[in-house]
Amino acid sequence: MGSRILVVEDESDLAELVAFNLKQAGHVVTTAGTGATALAEIRRQRPDLVVLDVMLPDITGLEVCRRLRRDEATARLPVLMLTAKGEEVDRVVGFEVGADDYVTKPFSPRELLLRIEAILRRMGGQDEEGPQTLSVGELTIDVPGHRVKVEDEEISLTALEFRLLLDLAKRRGRVQSRNALLERVWGYAPGIETRTVDTHVKRLREKLGVASKFIETVRGVGYRMRSDAN
Repeated sequence: MGSRILVVEDESDLAELVAFNLKQAGHVVTTAGTGATALAEIRRQRPDLVVLDVMLPDITGLEVCRRLRRDEATARLPVLMLTAKGEEVDRVVGFEVGADDYVTKPFSPRELLLRIEAILRRMGGQDEEGPQTLSVGELTIDVPGHRVKVEDEEISLTALEFRLLLDLAKRRGRVQSRNALLERVWGYAPGIETRTVDTHVKRLREKLGVASKFIETVRGVGYRMRSDAN
């Protein structure tokens, strides 16, 4: 059986199109046309994922996402932002408030479905066994606790930022291509073109502060977590 998905979109034609494609893929779909209705629906019956338009007639999608992340019951509810805004600053804000992915209009229903399936697959997967704590210099990662500290000060990361940092840390000293990161961290199929990795690395570095020096850019290839603490 498919997943329960809430589509929050005030353009009825688009909401119907997205809902139709998701239902064809076997998912159970509910729609909402406003932010307030979406929050009420989520409280009534928590979905497995939310497709959330940014521009809503009452509460913005960004604010809806903020409220979901502040509530312990919905803090890890997967959210895919769907919006006409495509500038990098808009994508960064979407990720900053906790969105798991960001698709801009106009979009291919096929691409949207692939993104949704990737998020659901990732959320349903189990973390690999390994060390309970990883440390590089001032950076400490508490794996089971999903906590990160820099110089003993806890850093607030989104679920995706944590998974990205953990993936790099587990493979520190080795270069990771963008495609490899997309497959492991995001669950995307090979060949999907996106700047998602670069956007997340940028935000991750900003949050890590002095520990950002441990994430190196390997031009034309991808990223590497330094294995030394200097």
